[in-house]
Amino acid sequence: MDKNQELHASIRLINEKLHFEGSVTGNAPISIDYTPPLGDNLGYTSLELLLLSLSSCMGSAVLTFLRRMNKTIHGFEIHARGIRREAHPTGFKTIFIELVLRSPDTTDSDVEKVLKLAEDTYCPVWAMIKGNTVVIAAQRVEA
Repeated sequence: MDKNQELHASIRLINEKLHFEGSVTGNAPISIDYTPPLGDNLGYTSLELLLLSLSSCMGSAVLTFLRRMNKTIHGFEIHARGIRREAHPTGFKTIFIELVLRSPDTTDSDVEKVLKLAEDTYCPVWAMIKGNTVVIAAQRVEA
């Protein structure tokens, strides 16, 4: 299967509540659940997975472009925080993303440039939530 064109995912109910096992062809399964009383908190919630998806999508784009710019990367982290809507559907109204980059030769403007590329063109998860959720990204570059 070409992951660039088509993805196949499946979930399977594990218990009498909302605990699922989910997998994508070729990858290890993950545990997905909901908070009590509907679930037992035995896995990631769907919104937690969305935060992880957005973070890894952004991180992949940022690192790819910084490496193409021949930047030295000693460490990279993304911390994401989602603020939910009060009314249903209670998805995220705002997501705050903090990128922490350890690099002796990367400037804030370098990161801003590649973040803009990720937002505008190269991060499909960001593109899918744009217009429905405000994403506020900040960065910290450490030598």
